Amino acid sequence: MDKKIIKTGDSNKQKERIASTIKAGNTKTSATVKTGFAFGKKNYYIMLLGLFVIILGFILMIGGGSNNPDVFNEKEIFSFRRITLAPILVLAGYVIEIFAILYKSKD
Repeated sequence: MDKKIIKTGDSNKQKERIASTIKAGNTKTSATVKTGFAFGKKNYYIMLLGLFVIILGFILMIGGGSNNPDVFNEKEIFSFRRITLAPILVLAGYVIEIFAILYKSKD
């Protein structure tokens, strides 16, 4: 005899289907619910890559200040690295994070 277990995390449709199967006396079908992590191993690696790219972008934005408040170093603050490269890296990191969430492995 197959055991039918209704877990609290199951959706209502799954619960109704399992209950109707039990009421019908159909013991040959099994109602198993797959549990586990939401993402696969590859998803987590891609997420770590995206997080690294975001952190790198923010690190590249750091600096450009001056010890003397009367001195304004325009070339240091408005450099290519801080104005263009770092924001592109941060946005690319967020795109990688979205891809990691949506990625579904072929397994």
